[in-house]
Amino acid sequence: MQTQNRLFDDIARLANGAAGFASGLREEVEGLVKNRLDRLLGEMDLVSREEFDAVKDVAAAARLEQEKLTKQLADLATRLAAAEKGSGQVE
Repeated sequence: MQTQNRLFDDIARLANGAAGFASGLREEVEGLVKNRLDRLLGEMDLVSREEFDAVKDVAAAARLEQEKLTKQLADLATRLAAAEKGSGQVE
């Protein structure tokens, strides 16, 4: 009976050692993968979220300004056409 207990103790120690080794190996692999991904992303000419958001805001503001100017131009064209029609000028 005592040999069975020793055998089970040895198996438990072996399993614990394997679990510790696997955990350490997993951490090592995760570290290597993270470092490699960081290096690859650093080499790709990517922008940060902050830079992207800033450019997006500038583009949205430019779009609003363009729409405003387009409306003003249409209004001016309408007024000019009405003024020309009222004064009898022909182009």
